[in-house]
Amino acid sequence: MTVSPDRLVIALAQLNPVVGDVRGNIAKIRRARDLAPGADLVVCPELSVSGYPPEDLVLKPFFLDRVEEGVRELAAATHEGPALLIGAPWRDQGRIHNAALLLDRGDIAAIRFKVDLPNYGVFDEKRVFAPGPMPGPINFRGVRLGVPICEDIWKPDVIECLEESGAELLIVPNGSPFETGKMDLRLNLTVSRVVESGLALAYVNQVGGQDELVFDGSSFVVGRDRSLKVQLPSFEERVVETVWTRGPDGWDCEPGERAVPAEGLEAIYRAMVLGLRDYVTKNRFPGVLIGLSGGIDSALSAVVAVDALGPDRVHCVMMPSPYTSDESLEDAAACARLLGVRLDTIPIGPAMQAFEGMLRPLFDGRPADITEENIQSRARGITLMALSNKLGPMVLSTGNKSEMSVGYATLYGDMCGGYSVLKDVYKTTVFALSRWRNQTQPRDALGPAGRVIPERVIVKPPSAELKPNQTDQDTLPPYDVLDDILHCLIEEELGLPEIVARGHEPETVARVWRLLDRAEYKRRQAPPGVKLTPRSFGRDRRYPITNAAVNLIEPPAGAGA
Repeated sequence: MTVSPDRLVIALAQLNPVVGDVRGNIAKIRRARDLAPGADLVVCPELSVSGYPPEDLVLKPFFLDRVEEGVRELAAATHEGPALLIGAPWRDQGRIHNAALLLDRGDIAAIRFKVDLPNYGVFDEKRVFAPGPMPGPINFRGVRLGVPICEDIWKPDVIECLEESGAELLIVPNGSPFETGKMDLRLNLTVSRVVESGLALAYVNQVGGQDELVFDGSSFVVGRDRSLKVQLPSFEERVVETVWTRGPDGWDCEPGERAVPAEGLEAIYRAMVLGLRDYVTKNRFPGVLIGLSGGIDSALSAVVAVDALGPDRVHCVMMPSPYTSDESLEDAAACARLLGVRLDTIPIGPAMQAFEGMLRPLFDGRPADITEENIQSRARGITLMALSNKLGPMVLSTGNKSEMSVGYATLYGDMCGGYSVLKDVYKTTVFALSRWRNQTQPRDALGPAGRVIPERVIVKPPSAELKPNQTDQDTLPPYDVLDDILHCLIEEELGLPEIVARGHEPETVARVWRLLDRAEYKRRQAPPGVKLTPRSFGRDRRYPITNAAVNLIEPPAGAGA
């Protein structure tokens, strides 16, 4: 008969797996176990063996074979020392489940399946996984562990089932992506589950970038009294031992490490850095290539790239046209000097002349318009892609969310690239992040301290410089107005009357709405980029390209002419 202990050491392993790299992820889990020799149990994030989210990889039988082999290999390693609680896709009776597996004393001691499969926003687990039955607790060396998986704690049902069937504490493996405000949401949610069940809860989250998703880690423990007992740092891999003791009222966690999680602009910036770093590194690119224009978007993109990869892996190119100002040339050079990156200059005037001569027979007699502006942008795109093909670095596109929302971008021009760090960043936030980074060096940054973006880049009016004396505001509303309207339309899904009630002109709102709608075909062809808000473009927000619903917009009754 197993004697129930009065003390457990549970290590929280906040890991950064690579999707599909079963061998590498198994090795990472082994290293985490080695870092916690005094633990009774090492807890890893959701689907830590396959990486999260594995998407359609789990539909490949050979992949599931490798996962199963890796899990059994790990299980054999637990013949002595700490047990492991890991996550893996797992086959059972012809169905594929999102599973948590307890590996102890050389064997797979218990398996539990995720019950509540998320199917909203960026999640589509119902497409590849089957839901599990309501779980009972796992008996671990005389202690009954409740092991809900991620989404299982977003509603009370699974926790209620575990509490009623005798669970003594809750351990939750997670693959919870970062977005602004997410940490408060998680804490409020877990406190609710603790209050309902009376059980302390350990929340173990993945860290790292996976395509457009960034996982911030920020794992924590909430005690039975609803207080925060342990808090791991954000955006870093960590293995932390936590001490649990049985008291007269049940199991609880002793106070331990209390890192301050990243918030606000710091959290956004560090998510951008980690997302880019992992995308470039996990996909084995040698570095990135950036068209540095002297404007704020390309400057901030370059700073993030240097902080993510170091200056030696960032190559910038200035591609002036006859409309490029001396100030832009000076500002691009100053930014490159501050960052310590290579800057080459390749004028696009010869390409513009070549296209003009090529197209003259068909364009003859027609006035210059946006066509000639787009040719400039596409000449730059061709130049960057040629350098990428020849030299190897990935092109980093520099468009922000405001521009991508309203189509203020050129297909096959400034939209060229393999990734975008500003894809989910509104222009007003670009300004705020630039000022913040000039005053702050993040703890994981590989770039220099102090000012990294010249002040003139931040204060001068934004311009595409595709014709004389051009500014963005010639075409678009002021960015503070534009961004608020876009936030209402995208993140909040508000209608025209509600947005007008915030103080915006109905004609401006209707115009922005139409621009947003018409630009959907461009966004479908945009590169992936870091998800930062609750409603990023892509899997978060799915609108039909062929769509006449925008024609239903009507100014509210009584609105101005």
